[in-house]
Amino acid sequence: MAGKNEERSGFVATQQQYWVFAESYISCGRINAVDKFWGRRYVAIVSASFLILSVFGLPAHSVSTITGVPTVSTPTQMLNKLSVKAESTTTYSRSSFKHWIDADKDSCNTRLEVLISESTKKVNIGSKCKLSGGAWTSKYDNLKTTDPSKFDVDHFVPLNEAWQSGAHRWNASTRTSFANDLSFAGSLIAVSASSNRSKSDRDPNNWMPPNSKYHCTYVANWIAVKYRWSLSVDSAEKTFLASQLKKCGSAAKSPVPSKAKIVLGSTSGSSPSTPPTSGGGGLDPRFTTCTAAKAAGYGPYYKSKDPEYYWYVDRDKDGIACE
Repeated sequence: MAGKNEERSGFVATQQQYWVFAESYISCGRINAVDKFWGRRYVAIVSASFLILSVFGLPAHSVSTITGVPTVSTPTQMLNKLSVKAESTTTYSRSSFKHWIDADKDSCNTRLEVLISESTKKVNIGSKCKLSGGAWTSKYDNLKTTDPSKFDVDHFVPLNEAWQSGAHRWNASTRTSFANDLSFAGSLIAVSASSNRSKSDRDPNNWMPPNSKYHCTYVANWIAVKYRWSLSVDSAEKTFLASQLKKCGSAAKSPVPSKAKIVLGSTSGSSPSTPPTSGGGGLDPRFTTCTAAKAAGYGPYYKSKDPEYYWYVDRDKDGIACE
């Protein structure tokens, strides 16, 4: 009897987890009201499936597997999934991230799509996507405007920060996808030009928005974008983010985004078991020993994930080199 009660309890918890996940999914992307209408009906259908499956005795863990409930559900859990690495010192060029593109060929490029999405009033879209009639509020500093040319669209995790955190190893297509990411609403944000210039390419431990009421959301969303794009954090960055999450408590909220597809620029079409012969092509510099690599701020490297792993000796054979 105790086993049945535990199983039913597990089912209820799993169902609650699903509702959190599903609502997060619905709010994640820049989707319209029609998509949300059908999305919530999908949630209702799957919730009903939970009830049917529980009645027939299917274990809660099986239901969780079938519905794909994520094991990550909070900013803290997302942060703990991020690799901690020193920032890459390879040369960054803004031109490495192609933007703004018109992915759906409707004359509205990524920047304009964000402005349309974030306007607090209905926007009139004219010829060649000329916008009028909208209104915008910058969450960074609470400045308002009705002139879209006065606002910037900010990469929440700046391009240079992304480069230093792993994008230097991506191929051009992946960097373009990052720079024009409309699939997760947290990736891009319309803000005042002055606040965007003030932020520049700094991470949260070096810059926070003037609007202190936005701090908790800012930290949570920063983590979510890094999680989505499998970007690393440096040790000072992680320490600061963790302290802010602790300070914010439940006020630090962000949907858990789906993981983006990452393609490395130097390993496309090659076997991960074959080590590269030299650095370059977006890889970290190659050193003669792990000691030299770590002294320069590089590593650790993971087997079957980092091409640099195969350059060095994994002495304890735990799948991590230069740790």
